Amino acid sequence: MVNEVQGVIAHAKGAGVTLETILVPDPGPGEALVRVKACGVCHTDLHYREGAINDDFPFFLGHEASGVVESIGDGVAHLSVGDSVILAWRSPCGACRSCLRGRAWYCFDSRNARQQMTLADGSPVSPALGIGAFAELTLVDAGQAVKVDPRARPEAAGLLGCGIMAGLGAAINTGGVSRGDSVAVIGCGGVGDAAIAGSRLAGAHTIIAVDIDDRKLEWAKGFGATHTVNSTQTDAIEAIRELTGGNGVNVAIEAVGNPATYEQAFFARDLAGTVVLVGVPSPDMTVTLPMIEVFGRGGSLKSSWYGDCLPTRDFPMYIDLYLQGRLDLDGFVSETIGLGDVEEAFHKMERGEVLRSVVVL
Repeated sequence: MVNEVQGVIAHAKGAGVTLETILVPDPGPGEALVRVKACGVCHTDLHYREGAINDDFPFFLGHEASGVVESIGDGVAHLSVGDSVILAWRSPCGACRSCLRGRAWYCFDSRNARQQMTLADGSPVSPALGIGAFAELTLVDAGQAVKVDPRARPEAAGLLGCGIMAGLGAAINTGGVSRGDSVAVIGCGGVGDAAIAGSRLAGAHTIIAVDIDDRKLEWAKGFGATHTVNSTQTDAIEAIRELTGGNGVNVAIEAVGNPATYEQAFFARDLAGTVVLVGVPSPDMTVTLPMIEVFGRGGSLKSSWYGDCLPTRDFPMYIDLYLQGRLDLDGFVSETIGLGDVEEAFHKMERGEVLRSVVVL
């Protein structure tokens, strides 16, 4: 059986998205059909629309989603119909060289549904990050559907599927922030604020938020920033050093994806400190650093892919923290919208007016 739904499609680079009929197959072996309840409008969806990921148009957008299992295919043992799930774009294969090394968070062969979803005329669509969730139903590999506590609000829970997990994981998993650490987060959008929230959860003593927008810096305070720096008004590196006794921070997290802010993170860290890049740069960007500084400062320069997370481990844990009142996922939800409002949500994102617009179905 094929299920007919309305979904958000990007047909060409830079063109506005449209609502179109999508044909979603029933699940085959190892697959799950998920009824989407909520899906955040993530910057990665905008990257797809702009052709910054690849040119496999048309793209079926939406990936930061939560929902309920509608049906499952043969061989699926860990899910049941009616389970509340968050969709993950990492589903470790268990067999690649990274998984066999015990580093499944770097899985090089992450699984997606084998069957294709199509437009009404049968033309295949490319689901964003192997998901495609700006629609009432989507088909995923069963490993992408991670069961969580059904008491969590779908609007908040779905955000763990991408951006919020990226930020939390950049601080906790990649950066290794721990009790008493000092942290600087450069770029205070959704991912950056999640890194701030993660640093607070991990017990950081000093958390410095850096941005060019005072409104975003105010939001950052709500997630745990102890100090804020507007880098249009003061030198960010000097300000961070001043706030850390002249030393710099133990962990500097760059959540913009820009050479200038990466250099700020590099020079704002203490000796033997860690730099974490979680912001996504464009392919043409380069960064130049003095090699003597790379050597002399010691420490490490890391990139954080999806917060180096294991969805089956991390999603349920963070949902538990949310339900305990220790992680404010609700605070990331700036507004709830319908499927027809995604294009305007992209514009609000570009103007810095929201942390997350969330499509509710």
